[in-house]
Amino acid sequence: MEPDTLRGDGGDVYWRRRMTLLVGVLVVVAVVAWACSGGSEGPKSPTASGASASASPSADPVLAGLPSITPSPTPSPTVTKPSVKPAAARPRRPGQPCDRKDLVLSLQGRQEVYTGDARPGFVYTLVNTGPVMCTFDVGPRAIEFRITSGADRIWSTSDCVAGSGEQVERLERGVPYVKTVDWDRRRSGESCGGKQPVALPGTYVAVVDTGEMRSRKSVFHLR
Repeated sequence: MEPDTLRGDGGDVYWRRRMTLLVGVLVVVAVVAWACSGGSEGPKSPTASGASASASPSADPVLAGLPSITPSPTPSPTVTKPSVKPAAARPRRPGQPCDRKDLVLSLQGRQEVYTGDARPGFVYTLVNTGPVMCTFDVGPRAIEFRITSGADRIWSTSDCVAGSGEQVERLERGVPYVKTVDWDRRRSGESCGGKQPVALPGTYVAVVDTGEMRSRKSVFHLR
């Protein structure tokens, strides 16, 4: 090419063509680069977290305003057992042995202090509070009157009893059986022959005992 061809109007046309060609090349390179970098991937699918978020009721402002309802458990069926009524107690007949719960045993001393040769005296009673008359053994083996001093057993009506000692009494309702006891101030025990030692001055306790019932204690003093 001659140098003169770059001068004047011919030179301008030449540079315009070169610039147009260069721009076209750049456009082609840009298109290819965009296609390789992801332009051909298309729209992305929603992620799993996004799908779960859109499916959750809390993400929906309308559903979020509704109260949550927790299903109540189904109650298990109740098995009702047939009620069994206790058998009615048979009415007691007159003359049967007394029931322990129907008896009241009491003891009373005549005084608290005995001086000189005065013998201590006592009265005990047995009352039937049941609905009908009943029977009870009031013998000296069945009902023991006992005098003690501390742990020392001093005297008892069950010592030296001849025979069976059985004495069955009919106890009418509300009518007390009354028994008086006088103590000669002597000790008793397995040996029943001869005179027993005399009890020393001091404090003593008397009580009546049937094995199932026991009266209140009666405290007295020998001077």
